[in-house]
Amino acid sequence: MNKDLNSLEKEIGYVFKKRSLLKQAVTHRSYANENRGSGPFNERLEFLGDAVLSLISADFLYKKFPSMAEGDLTKLRSSLVCTASLSEYARRIKLGDYLLLGKGELATGGNERDSNLENAFEALIAAVYLDGGIDKARRFVLRFLDDSVETHHISFKDYKTKLQEIVQESHEETLNYVITKESGPDHDKRYEVEVHLNSNVIGKGKGRSKKQAEQEAAKQALQLMGL
Repeated sequence: MNKDLNSLEKEIGYVFKKRSLLKQAVTHRSYANENRGSGPFNERLEFLGDAVLSLISADFLYKKFPSMAEGDLTKLRSSLVCTASLSEYARRIKLGDYLLLGKGELATGGNERDSNLENAFEALIAAVYLDGGIDKARRFVLRFLDDSVETHHISFKDYKTKLQEIVQESHEETLNYVITKESGPDHDKRYEVEVHLNSNVIGKGKGRSKKQAEQEAAKQALQLMGL
């Protein structure tokens, strides 16, 4: 190990009660194979960390963007937790400096390889979760998502807002959303909405909520405008 684990705890802002979890999170399979008895490697933690990250990121985006359609939430989450993003988060805390790698893996630049950094970062999330619970894991993850979401969100604008901004350029135009159909039981409603520009229908949308249906209608209107 190139650096002391105390330094890594300072980087991530969390002190482990069970230090073995932190050591496992930074241990690559190649190191464990070359050093029998050194303890488990990080692949099982990576599996768990991926699931914890998925929950935390989904919850974060769901609450931050209450009007964003499901498809765009999925795309935005994917951009925030893809290999390129996770390896970048890992570099922010210098995680590559702490990885335990086999000699061959280290010699070929394994401590800077995106896949190793991504896997170790997910393992680290799981380690924090197992040691301190979901709130500690959320606090750790949101340090990175909070900083990154605005950059990634540029491609996922609120469609209603964007359409309204375009319409407002002409003071004579009036934009209106009309519910054309409502179906399903109270716990599982479906809505269909038309967006009208003056008396003309310029977009239609469906959704599990009025907001989602309106977003989809605005999205279609923008697409028909070539935007």
